[in-house]
Amino acid sequence: MKECLVCGKKSMMIQKLKKLRGKYNPTIKKRKYPNLQWVRIPLDIKKEKYKKFAGKRIKACAKCIKALYKTK
Repeated sequence: MKECLVCGKKSMMIQKLKKLRGKYNPTIKKRKYPNLQWVRIPLDIKKEKYKKFAGKRIKACAKCIKALYKTK
């Protein structure tokens, strides 16, 4: 399970350009994974995005965790 349950962010392929003797050599392909962490969603959550996960422990990306505890 390498996918954020809240936003659906998952792994992606990236292609790095390696400079070799003045020319760029596009040889390096890597798979990048999102920063997933375990988080417990509080029962009294008011945001609609997180309502279905209330009281559960889920894997969410760091961006969703930051938005979870942010208040206006």
